[in-house]
Amino acid sequence: MDGDDDSELIVLAPMGTLDAYTAAEFRSMVAGLPMKPARVVIDLTTVSFLDSAGLGALVGAIRRVRDAGGRVAVAAQRAPARVLRTAGLDRIVTITDRLEDAHAALEKTDRAGHA
Repeated sequence: MDGDDDSELIVLAPMGTLDAYTAAEFRSMVAGLPMKPARVVIDLTTVSFLDSAGLGALVGAIRRVRDAGGRVAVAAQRAPARVLRTAGLDRIVTITDRLEDAHAALEKTDRAGHA
């Protein structure tokens, strides 16, 4: 899946809930990411509940990746997808229903040459 892009592909896949109790763990996972351009897929397809703390952690992750020159796509379904779209995150990052589509969205940006 690397195409012509030399940035690393990273998949972050929290499971269960992403809420006030688990957001710190997600933030720690994000803090461990390399500080270089990367293509990051945030896979929320197994997340059943997302609250404002989880949403804040996601926004922080997206910002961190973009600040490092990377690109992000999110795969989410059901209630978490509704929360992301209601919060307007679909205006700043690609949100898909399927993990494969999130990967494809990053590949499409690679071919188009967008950062």
